[in-house]
Amino acid sequence: MLDIIIVEDNQEIAGLLCDFLRKENYSVSVASSGEQALERFEKYGARLIILDISLPGVDGFAVCAKIRETSNAHIMIASARTGKENMLKGLGLGADDYIEKPYDIEVLIAKIKGVFTRKYAFNEMVCGDIKINSVNHTIQVGDRTIETTAKEFELLKFLMENQGMTLRKEYLFNTIWGSDSDSEIQTLTVHIKWLRQKIEEDPKHPKHIITEWGVGYRFE
Repeated sequence: MLDIIIVEDNQEIAGLLCDFLRKENYSVSVASSGEQALERFEKYGARLIILDISLPGVDGFAVCAKIRETSNAHIMIASARTGKENMLKGLGLGADDYIEKPYDIEVLIAKIKGVFTRKYAFNEMVCGDIKINSVNHTIQVGDRTIETTAKEFELLKFLMENQGMTLRKEYLFNTIWGSDSDSEIQTLTVHIKWLRQKIEEDPKHPKHIITEWGVGYRFE
């Protein structure tokens, strides 16, 4: 999964911001259109999207709405469209922040660092009776410590990070195994089955990893 996708049709702005972020050791991809942004997000996923509104083809508002259908990724709109109306529209569609251009790049990077510190730099996450520790890669269900493979751990962690969101099978597979993986998407189904056997009280009637038939999976 990428750290950041920059969605910006101004090559100079996109290149400058990309260079600054890569110097901060973030993995970054640049998309110059709304369609390209959605393709990149579907293929790789991202923890944060810096999103311009005025894009060729699909505009930034539509990109924001589409991403928010399936992901809790942090969406930061950075746009020359000023005014309360545009800001309210962006936030109403699910954006987490709305920054007006021209912006100070050091301030923007400070905001981004804050997002990663607050939202993603956790050591432990608890959902109901399940506790996952990202430092020692352990999972506890009640009083039991669960042994998992690396991929099982990554998959459960990602599902928990997006609690309540139905994630499409293709998106989950590409995020955990990578779009260039030699594995088949059936691998995802097998890992979901294994996780259910380990964390669910009744794997045949799961309460945590829910199947949305024809779509994907959701963690509750």
